[in-house]
Amino acid sequence: MERSPHGHLLTISDLSERTGVPPGTLRSWESRYGFPRPVRLAGGHRRYAAADVVAVQEVCRHRDAGQMLGAAIRRVSAESLQARSVFAELRRSHPALVSQALTKSSVLALSRAIEDECCAQAQAPVIFGGFQRARFLRASRSRWVELARTAEAAVVFADLARPAALEPGQPIEVALPHEAPLNREWVVVCDAPDLPACLAAVERPGQAGVADGLRRFDAVWTVDPRVVRDASRVAAALADEYRPGWRSSNLAVLNEEPPAASADLRRASDLMTRTLGYLDSAR
Repeated sequence: MERSPHGHLLTISDLSERTGVPPGTLRSWESRYGFPRPVRLAGGHRRYAAADVVAVQEVCRHRDAGQMLGAAIRRVSAESLQARSVFAELRRSHPALVSQALTKSSVLALSRAIEDECCAQAQAPVIFGGFQRARFLRASRSRWVELARTAEAAVVFADLARPAALEPGQPIEVALPHEAPLNREWVVVCDAPDLPACLAAVERPGQAGVADGLRRFDAVWTVDPRVVRDASRVAAALADEYRPGWRSSNLAVLNEEPPAASADLRRASDLMTRTLGYLDSAR
């Protein structure tokens, strides 16, 4: 049996052998439902964790009990949502992503750049924003109203007491429960074939006395289409859990598998990541 050099991760053949689900079926589930969600190695090869074996087995158990496949997958995915976050899922699925310690000022600048480009150039994007607190969402609401006008869907997460009613052309508000990991995360995802980009950052603990603009986050960002698609799938699944019925369409783009990033794009992204680190350290 082939073994991955990355720890104890499994190949798709390993996962198939342990669960009894053929590799072709696993690929079909991933394409249609975003499940199971593999780690992608540099060459694009899939690798899976032991938890994926359990998850696939649970889907099979629910399906054998008479549940439709899509419902079984949503049920199994929802059962693990409390332990998931966009940041953690990207780090798990894409270990090559570089995490940087950035101040809030730098994270804000990067967020604004993604939002501006998404508003100016992206064609019918699916976009997600994680704001932590309702007051941060209010400060950026006018920007997201502009984004929502041309987006297929614009979803915003915050610790809202009561989310606004669903209205066409307006941001879709998702209220976060107290225990949700997204309460500590800053997220901007622009998922569009012509302009994929995402940022996910988690606030470091123990910063109660730090000035707001100097608060530090561990952040990852990318313009790799596959990583961005994974981020939007995680965010959409969380929105499904926290605000069922928010989708006004089936968002078919989330079920498609985008092309991998080119070597030139990866090199440019690496250069920008290093540049951002130097700029932040100079603040």
